[in-house]
Amino acid sequence: MLVLDPTAPQVKDVETLQTSAQEPSATVDGSQTHSSIDFTDLVAQKSKADRLKAFAASAFLVAVPVFIQAPLVRILPELSLAVTALWLLLGWNWLKKPHLHLWGDLVVGFSWTWLAGAIYWGWFRWNPYVHLPIEAVGLPIVLILMRYGKAKIGNYFYLGSLFGTAITDIYFYCVGLIPYWRQLMVSPPTEAGQILHSALLRMETYEGVGWAIVLLSLLIMLGTIPLRSRSTSWWAFGGAVLSTILVDSLFFVAAVFA
Repeated sequence: MLVLDPTAPQVKDVETLQTSAQEPSATVDGSQTHSSIDFTDLVAQKSKADRLKAFAASAFLVAVPVFIQAPLVRILPELSLAVTALWLLLGWNWLKKPHLHLWGDLVVGFSWTWLAGAIYWGWFRWNPYVHLPIEAVGLPIVLILMRYGKAKIGNYFYLGSLFGTAITDIYFYCVGLIPYWRQLMVSPPTEAGQILHSALLRMETYEGVGWAIVLLSLLIMLGTIPLRSRSTSWWAFGGAVLSTILVDSLFFVAAVFA
């Protein structure tokens, strides 16, 4: 039988409820009641679900520009740039709603990657040397938001995406793929197959394979270590980093079948 104290103070918010859930409640015959344990389990389950959602959504959002933005930006770069405002509006609106807060947080972070993609692939895609600086266009805003604790999950997603992009660019520089990047951007589509095939031959050298192993290992390590954390933000970071491997593999597959 559960002993209740009618004079006990009422719990007024979730934080207080979580704290009280960790403390022993009334007992009978020396056994602790199950109410606090059940509540703690629910909190843990929700936290785990949020982490999995953040991870999966981050992986999906990294791939979105490849399949959706890339075709759009080549045809209508101005429209792709304008869509950034829609992403931001949607994200800030969802942030105000408790049941959509996670998605709003991620969309705000995604908007900075979309903005960078619209700018680079719309007007600078033939110059690979400005790719990373343009991809970092949202970094100052993200750092300010982090300073004030806003959109934390989206910020970590953006940082993970930017880190993955940096690793990819480093591979292009180290292996000598920059000339093929330029040729691919300025040549007609009919020559794309030959350019990709030439790039593949460069990747299959000892130097290309060696750098691939080193940088791939780095991506896997820095993508999986955050998954040990209980923080949803770090899971978003890990999802963005690991999904870079999938996106990069698309280039390799395209070169193989070119």
